[in-house]
Amino acid sequence: MVPKDIDSSHKYDEKQPGVTQGSRKVAERKFCGIRKHLVDLGLALIAIMVLYWTIHLTFDIVIKRSLYLMMTLAMCAIVYPFSKKVSFVKASLVVDTIIIILSILGSLYVMYDCNARFMRLGALNRSDIFFGIVMIIIGLDIGRRVIGWALTWVSLGLIFYAYFGNLVPGQFGHPGFDLATIVSQVYCGLEGYYGIATKFMTLYVVPFILFGAFLEKTGAGDFFMQLAFSLTNRTVGGPAKAAVVGSAFMGSLSGSAIANVSSTGVFTIPMMKSFGYKPHVAAAIEAAASTGGQIMPPIMGAVAFIMVEFTQIPYLTIVTVATIPIVLYFITVFSFIHFEAKKFKIGIDEARSMPPVLVVLKGGWHFFFSLVIIVGTLVRGYPPATAALAGIVSLVIIHITRSRRIDLKLIYEALVLGGKYSLGIGSIIACIGIILALVGLTGVGLKFSWFLSEFTHGMAFFAILLVGLISMVLGMGLPSGPAYIVLAIMAGPALIDMGFSLLAAHLIMIWFSIDSEITPPVGLASITAAGIARSEPMKTMFTAFKLAKGLYILPFMFYYRPALLLQGSIGMIVETIISILLGLIAFAAFWENFLLKKTGSIERFLLLIASAGLLLPGLMWNGIGCVLFGGVVLSQKISLSKAMRVSSQS
Repeated sequence: MVPKDIDSSHKYDEKQPGVTQGSRKVAERKFCGIRKHLVDLGLALIAIMVLYWTIHLTFDIVIKRSLYLMMTLAMCAIVYPFSKKVSFVKASLVVDTIIIILSILGSLYVMYDCNARFMRLGALNRSDIFFGIVMIIIGLDIGRRVIGWALTWVSLGLIFYAYFGNLVPGQFGHPGFDLATIVSQVYCGLEGYYGIATKFMTLYVVPFILFGAFLEKTGAGDFFMQLAFSLTNRTVGGPAKAAVVGSAFMGSLSGSAIANVSSTGVFTIPMMKSFGYKPHVAAAIEAAASTGGQIMPPIMGAVAFIMVEFTQIPYLTIVTVATIPIVLYFITVFSFIHFEAKKFKIGIDEARSMPPVLVVLKGGWHFFFSLVIIVGTLVRGYPPATAALAGIVSLVIIHITRSRRIDLKLIYEALVLGGKYSLGIGSIIACIGIILALVGLTGVGLKFSWFLSEFTHGMAFFAILLVGLISMVLGMGLPSGPAYIVLAIMAGPALIDMGFSLLAAHLIMIWFSIDSEITPPVGLASITAAGIARSEPMKTMFTAFKLAKGLYILPFMFYYRPALLLQGSIGMIVETIISILLGLIAFAAFWENFLLKKTGSIERFLLLIASAGLLLPGLMWNGIGCVLFGGVVLSQKISLSKAMRVSSQS
């Protein structure tokens, strides 16, 4: 939603998600009057620039990336204060003003006579080094104030590692690089600030964030949520299941878990709470569903396009292969929700009535056109940014056709909203640029790949496990897209050298990367949901971590059961899907200690063994798991039948 802006007294907003009420810490400033209009104009300008570049693909890349980073850094300094303590308001305004001026000057310097600077990369002058140091400091600060210290510390650590590499013992040591070399790599060339991170942002991420903003403003988000509620209205724990369905719809379109929680969570979380779900459970369900929505076909958000860039595997192939695993993930979340609802007797609310599915579809079926247009544009080979623009244009045309007027205010508000949403992810571009530039400069990426192979002794299971653990650490400071980029550079070569297929290796890294949105202690989607539910953030994150168990199980299946990725005969693919589906349901029942009814100790143990057997490769193990799972189901059915007969006789 469009942020509450700052009034003339510069009071800070303490009602943002993830910030405790009454705390002296705040998330962002609020504006009003002329200042609000100026800030909104700046946010809209970011959106307009990115959309303009989707049409003019030949626009000079140095100027384009410098302009985008300049606007992002400046707007972050305006919206997010240097200090979050009210007592430092005046000092923060002074610091922010200086940072805004320096970020503009530093970016303009990059654009000025860039060709001559490229020619002197090996011998920078004093101005190059001065502006480089200034921009590095600003980038670190902006990442700190918007996302937190985690990523800033990683970036600082790499800077010190690059400079003091001669003091590092063993295989990870290197001769060390002087300040000019570090500045050259991060600021003056196309490896750092103006390299792959900024490229992905302007080509893939921001266009689809803008598309998500137009979805929200044109009413498509409300339609998909109504459709989700209608589909799940007559089921046990309906609102929770509606959150899953709605977030699958919206997440696929917007590709942002945080934006997904912000838009759908305001409907689903209060509804879940009214049904009897505890606040932290309601928030966790929305966060887990929104996280899976990021990689829900047919669009899969930005990570699919980043994977295309890394692997050169056709987009259509990636989307096709990713469909079955993400459906299995959502079924796992459904299973947790269903067992939780049955266990705590959260049933169907007869007092609530939702319109029939056909009635809801009649009122919003036209929104599916934008989805069809995006997929069609991508299939025909156009760039992702062009597809996002086509989706935006289709939404606007549909809105004009139905309302019979050109609503310029709505278009402007959508641009402002999209620009605001883009700041959250854009604020970390500088830190990501530092990491990527210095990983290449120091060779630590190749050294890490060597370490991964040596440490795991070439054993695939431990390699996948280690990649998952690394992704959890990255998730403490990185959203899913940047986390995947770092993983792909650091761990990707090692996995492929160990015999992983290119497709499986990158899908494993993508799946582990999206858990960054819910990973304790800095799961941003969980924190956002906790803010809406007014629940404890850490409790919400651990509950979401439980619900999203499919994110941690299925990546192992990508390697050990390649039929899940449609590699093999039809019979093998069908058997694998059924086996893994039953295994995930059995695991959810084991974890929740509930299947058809509360499980006994022996039944729970059998469910764990059944889950392991069903997930392991091999028909023998799958058969054993199927028999054990069927035995527990049959045992519980017989027990329930006896209880019903006794109850009826009494």
